[in-house]
Amino acid sequence: MCCLVTILFLLGPRAVDIVWWIVNPARWSHTFSSAIWPILGIIFLPWTTMMYVIVAPGGVNGLDWLWIVLAVLVDVMFWGGGAWRNRSRVSG
Repeated sequence: MCCLVTILFLLGPRAVDIVWWIVNPARWSHTFSSAIWPILGIIFLPWTTMMYVIVAPGGVNGLDWLWIVLAVLVDVMFWGGGAWRNRSRVSG
């Protein structure tokens, strides 16, 4: 089981989210009212989606907001890092 978790984290947060959704659909349906939000979250903000699923079933309050903000920052750094790394490919 530990090796499976390690492999999923090496594949990335999208793989973890998808497998977690398949393994534990009750938690995801309790967190989100429709399937569109988790799908969009997995595509655009995978770390934030994962963190929200972790903290939301008990209610988001107090330090839970800190974890969500940190996950948003990780997602923004992911998108910004890709843009920064590929800046030489853009002409002009």
